[in-house]
Amino acid sequence: QVQLVESGGGLVQAGGSLRLSCAASGRTFSRYSMGWFRQAPGKGRAFVAAISWSGSSTDYEDSVKGRFTISRDNAKNTVYLQMNSLKPEDTAVYLCAATTVLGAAPRSGYDYWGQGTQVTVSS
Repeated sequence: QVQLVESGGGLVQAGGSLRLSCAASGRTFSRYSMGWFRQAPGKGRAFVAAISWSGSSTDYEDSVKGRFTISRDNAKNTVYLQMNSLKPEDTAVYLCAATTVLGAAPRSGYDYWGQGTQVTVSS
């Protein structure tokens, strides 16, 4: 089992940037694929980005391609989401997740979740 804690959320103007961090506990962090999801008011939880355990493969939801970058530092047990050119539509609670599902960068099958960090983008 892995425990996840997100940080880095906040209020930012449209066009600005934020970098979210997800700190993971446990000795087997490097064996987990990691993902970022978001949940906006009145909407369900939606996939944002994912990264394989090695960091060699990534996947992004279409609306964030070219703006967001997911990365990880296994030595620090941390996964990041760099968010640039933020839009009001990006406003949501962002959650990181971990899965032992083998593959490049899965969009589903996540079993472990953080509590989330609020990102608010004003226009």
